[in-house]
Order: sequence, then structure tokens, then C-alpha cells
Amino acid sequence: MQLILLNIGYAIHNADWNYKNVRSPFARIYLVKEGYARLHLPGNRIQDLRPNHLYMIPPFTMHSYECTNHFTLYYIHIYDNQKSDYFILEDLMYPVEIKAKNIDELLVERLFTINPDSALNHNDPKKYDNTTNLIKTINNQINRATHDLLETNGILFQLLSHFMVYSKDKYDIVDNRILRVVKYIRNNIHKDISIEELKDMCCLSKDHFIRLFKNDLQETPTQYIIQRKIERAQLMLITSDLLIKDIAYELSFENVYYFNRLFKKATGFTPSDYRKRV
Repeated sequence: MQLILLNIGYAIHNADWNYKNVRSPFARIYLVKEGYARLHLPGNRIQDLRPNHLYMIPPFTMHSYECTNHFTLYYIHIYDNQKSDYFILEDLMYPVEIKAKNIDELLVERLFTINPDSALNHNDPKKYDNTTNLIKTINNQINRATHDLLETNGILFQLLSHFMVYSKDKYDIVDNRILRVVKYIRNNIHKDISIEELKDMCCLSKDHFIRLFKNDLQETPTQYIIQRKIERAQLMLITSDLLIKDIAYELSFENVYYFNRLFKKATGFTPSDYRKRV
């Protein structure tokens, strides 16, 4: 597991932290210091942001900010480099809010101190959540001195572990056959994965396999595969300069127009618009 710190900074807002429909391929952790704001999450959930609390927004989570008064916070952006079949930021359901302990504040302050050049130049996600900025930031971070990387990663894992205490599996998969299939899909998302090969892995009929899969994951195998492919495409669009047609082919979409249509349905943007949202 390799986490990459993209940004950490201390922000002071005065009713100016109001951004809608933010969806990024990295996770956000906030430590609120003063004032109050609101976070709007999927399912019409509203989370009040309060002082002395930590908040976490996982990757690919659509959300909006609402701030009407003075509000200050530390912000941390974390990218999962996905070097294994375990996606630490995506495979668990984390609580949005936890009470910040003294050690949390010390860890965040230390992270801020040893990463002095990692603050954002703009508060507006449209100005920093884009291809050029992310590629540059990732390259800068992975080329830092080894001792800095070790300490930074150690702090990130400690902060994340405090959320993990209250986490649970994203999907309550009770059938080991389905769990094996899910891991196979995640590790082979670049391939053209067929329902036939998946049901054969489980030694089940096609109908029985689809029913079990949907029982555990609340979506069909086809829906699950497409969503994971679109999420991988989002990462590729932001962290590489590959042509859109090449990304489609890399993910085994033979028809670029079909890929574009699925991408827009899932994200609200065409791949081209998603890449240049600045």
C-alpha cells in the first residue's frame, strides 16, 4: 500500500468556501479548527463540520461545500497509488466524522511542518483538480527524500487508522466465491471481463452467479465492472497524458463513442471535459 500526499495546508475562509459537485480521484481529510461549515454528501446527507473534529471524504465521492461564516481548517489530499489488490481508500466504508484527539492535532501539525510547499494556490477545486496539477504534484512527492516520504506516509497511515477503527467493509460480501471474483475484477480491470468467465470461476450457472453477486454488492456484475472501469479512466485522465481513445482501448472498450457515453452517464462530464475542467 502506498499513499501519496498531494496537498496539506491551512485555510482561512470567510463565507467563501462554497463549491458544488466536487468529485476527485483522491481522498480528503479535514481538521476543523474554528467556525462551522456544511458538507453535502450523496443521498441528500448533510454533515456539519465542527471544530476539533476530523472529517474524511473518500475518492470519487460527489460532494459540495457550504460556508456562510468565518471558518478555518487544515486540509489533506491523499492519493492511493494502488500497488496491490487492496484499495485502502476505496474498499472500506469510513465514518465521515470522528472526534480529533490531541495526537491527531499533533500529527496534522507535524505533517504540515515537514511538507511546507504542499499547500494549494487556489481554494477552488476547478483550479487544482486537473491533469497538469496532479501529475506535477505526484511526481514532486514521489521524488522527495526517502526520510521525508517515510515520515509523511507514517503520519498518513496513523491518521487513516483512526478512521479505520470505526470502518467496515464497503460491501458485506459473505460468499467467498463472490469476494474472489471482486478481487479478480479489480486486478484485471483493463481486460475485457466476461460474465461467462466470472461465473465459471465460481462454478455457478449464469443466473445463479448474477443473483449472488447482486445480493452481496447491490449491483449486477456488469454494472460493477463498468463503474470500476470508469473510475480507472478518471485516474488515467488526470494522471496521464494518454489520448482518450487510447484510454478507452487500454480499458478494453472497443468503441470510443460507447466509452464516452458511459463516462458521461457516470460522471456528468465527457472524458474531454473531465480532463480540462479548469
